[in-house]
Amino acid sequence: MSQRAVLEVIALDVEDAVAAQAGGADRLELVTDMAADGLTPTVATFAGIRAAVDIPLRVMLRLADGFAVGDVDRLVGMAGELRAAGAEEFVLGFLGPDGAVDLDAVERVVAALDGCRWTFHRAIDRAADRDALRKQLYGMPGLDTYLTAGAATGVEEGLPTLLAEARRGGEPGYEQTILVGGGLRLEHVAELRSAGIDAFHIGGAARPEGWGEPVSAGAVGEWRGVLGRG
Repeated sequence: MSQRAVLEVIALDVEDAVAAQAGGADRLELVTDMAADGLTPTVATFAGIRAAVDIPLRVMLRLADGFAVGDVDRLVGMAGELRAAGAEEFVLGFLGPDGAVDLDAVERVVAALDGCRWTFHRAIDRAADRDALRKQLYGMPGLDTYLTAGAATGVEEGLPTLLAEARRGGEPGYEQTILVGGGLRLEHVAELRSAGIDAFHIGGAARPEGWGEPVSAGAVGEWRGVLGRG
């Protein structure tokens, strides 16, 4: 537990980003349209946030609600535009109708990232077989993180899965950082930390007044305090 835990906060705009950094966030996940569970922001939004803060930014690559890839060519084009604007880290994840990873779509989008680091997001929590998904993505360039609650319903139900996957760290397909998010609460942190998990992702928890209001630096700071500043 000596390693500083990573705190990633969802940011929709510059105001969110500045408040999250002030509260002690280590990284931001940039999205738009949380009603659709988070879609790709515009290049202008990315550029504004990049100019306003100096912590790492991971940009969502997702065109529509759900986990189907949709228009792959358009997504690849957007990834290229974001790369050209200076984006260096991304978030993505696509499933086919059978609940298996859409490997073709992932490979095409990742090729456009040209070695950038990226997170496979909570599509893993909707996958038919989590272990198979991880093994299919084994060796994928740039994949360094899985954002997961352990279950589609959230961390409360997914905790045993998260703890079990943490124990498998180092096995093929399990080398990536487990970034816990999705119904995460402060009372979950101690057990997760004791299992060696050291990366946490918050969205609604950073907005005590709801998604209609901006990120609260104070709320982020409370999480930073619980996770530690060392």
